[in-house]
Amino acid sequence: MMRTTWGLLAVLLVTSPAIPYFKYQRKLAAPNASGQHYAAVDETVWEHAQPNLDDLRIYAAGKEIPNARKTMYGSLHTEQKTVRLLQPATLGGKTQFLLDMSDVSEYDRITLDLVTKNYVAHARVGGQDDPHGTKWADLGTTTLFDLSDEKLGHNSTLQIPVSTYKYLQVTLDGPVKPSDVQGATAGIERAQQAVWRDLSSSPQRTQEGKDTVLTFEVAGNIPVERVLLAIDPAQGNFQRGMELQDDKGSTIRTGEVRRIHMLRNGQKIDVEQTWVDLNATINGRLRAVIHNGDDAALKITGAHLEQYERRIYFDCDAGTSLEFYYGDDKLNAPVYDYAQLFQADANAALVPMEAEEANAGFTGRPDERPWSERHPAVLWAAILAAVAVLGGIAVRSMKNAAV
Repeated sequence: MMRTTWGLLAVLLVTSPAIPYFKYQRKLAAPNASGQHYAAVDETVWEHAQPNLDDLRIYAAGKEIPNARKTMYGSLHTEQKTVRLLQPATLGGKTQFLLDMSDVSEYDRITLDLVTKNYVAHARVGGQDDPHGTKWADLGTTTLFDLSDEKLGHNSTLQIPVSTYKYLQVTLDGPVKPSDVQGATAGIERAQQAVWRDLSSSPQRTQEGKDTVLTFEVAGNIPVERVLLAIDPAQGNFQRGMELQDDKGSTIRTGEVRRIHMLRNGQKIDVEQTWVDLNATINGRLRAVIHNGDDAALKITGAHLEQYERRIYFDCDAGTSLEFYYGDDKLNAPVYDYAQLFQADANAALVPMEAEEANAGFTGRPDERPWSERHPAVLWAAILAAVAVLGGIAVRSMKNAAV
């Protein structure tokens, strides 16, 4: 039991973050406003941080700032618009009010501004175009809550089918009073495009027989998500296979690039894809081989490696002095409540990173290996001495037994 306890303690000691254990640091520009911000990971960070970015940390005045990592694959977001709150009242012991939706073309969620805390309530939503009508279409029920005391978050958003009714009737049970409802916003969930980072790689172009080969030099352990070609607009219709190879010549991905603009059987066809997706961490060299077959080589005017942007989100006050640290090979990924409950703010501002610097306070982690691993020579000398002593005792015992 004691050995297990010391083992766990040793793991905690090894994996706990501390500023002297990071090899590199970068200052972040002081934010102009309070709220949610983010820093974007660049090639310098990839080159010196752990491959999975588990060692990234943000500090302010020596205190670790909780953060959330997000890869910008593309997502959904909600466009919100304020709607008028009408006739808040109590009816049959329940809070009831109308929402004027006439300025919102379509919506599938309504966020209520509720001033009360620590509650659980059920909200039934009905819809119709006549605020004085009696036949309200049932749009479902949502559970609303605020569990601030338990630190378990809150939900004040009504989720309903996509609707275009001009008026909604909301009926709340539970402790929410009419005076607790201060307003509402409505919106619909929209797709958000992926955010791509250009890795600024200028490839060397060669011709190997009928194949066009683009060779990219990639520094560090940098993830590459796609290879994008720029093709001369004067290039006619084409469809070419493209093979992506690592620095050893092994194929890691195959795909096609194409441009097809034509009329076929009275139907117009417009297809253009000039990239091949890739999900790999590259070390050194990446070759893109375009198989031209018996056709002339494509008129390639440019080629780029791209990756999804990685963002480090955090909250801070305006003017806060922030430091970004990385370069601790033994550090595990952080576990923050902030990350587990994170929701990105569409208005979060980018905080630029300054140039990388060596951490002036770097000492490295103390050697936490057991004493026996740190001093093997002494251990073996002690073992051999013990064997010699035991051997001498055994020989003496045999002589005494013989007498």
